[in-house]
Amino acid sequence: MKMTQEYSSYTDEDFEVWKLLSERQLENLPGKAHPEYINCLEQMSDVLNPTKVPDFRELNKKLAETNGWSINVVPGLIPVDQFFQLLSEKKFCSSTWLRKKSQLDYLEEPDMFHDIFGHIPLLMNEPYAEFVQQIGAMGVKYGHDKVVEKQLQRLYWFTIEFGLIKLKDETRIYGAGIISSSGESNHIYDDDIEVRPYNLEQILENDFITSEIQTRYYEIESFEQLYQSVPELEKLLQLEVEA
Repeated sequence: MKMTQEYSSYTDEDFEVWKLLSERQLENLPGKAHPEYINCLEQMSDVLNPTKVPDFRELNKKLAETNGWSINVVPGLIPVDQFFQLLSEKKFCSSTWLRKKSQLDYLEEPDMFHDIFGHIPLLMNEPYAEFVQQIGAMGVKYGHDKVVEKQLQRLYWFTIEFGLIKLKDETRIYGAGIISSSGESNHIYDDDIEVRPYNLEQILENDFITSEIQTRYYEIESFEQLYQSVPELEKLLQLEVEA
């Protein structure tokens, strides 16, 4: 049975949590997030703003009109092969639950604020959205190979979740794991982090730990660079499968 968002079940606390988290990041992100994220968020402001918990029906209408994406409701983390299959179909996974007020700063598992505020706006950007879809397509095509599946998870982690992007001579944020987190979006300017240029071969071999704050990031030159790297990605994955 397909899961749906039961909008009437949201409580006053849910609305308050959404407002607190949204307003905090809207104040925190200017000068840190890439302007394209801010621009996409503004394009969605009629359906994605602090005043109310977003209604997925409204978000889906906006996404469908732009790049043909939609939100697929999931109970939480799902198997990797299912996740890649949905991405390949332009369906982005989101839970519908929100953290409690006592959990504003830390969660073990991503909630709806991370999924929606962090991930959804940039799906309005065509090169970025196409790159996300192609990660899913590569997962469907080569996911039977567990090494490749892990490599694609690493790529997703260091781009879609924790990616940085250059803006002239500055470093800006685009990864949803940073965008949606007050702590992470301030941490990337600490002196003890390492920022490397976007390099597919390095990323595919770079393990990550989900339970620890990040110390290494990869920085792209533009969103177009992500999509333009897909042919190289497929060559590297093919070589791994054939090895």
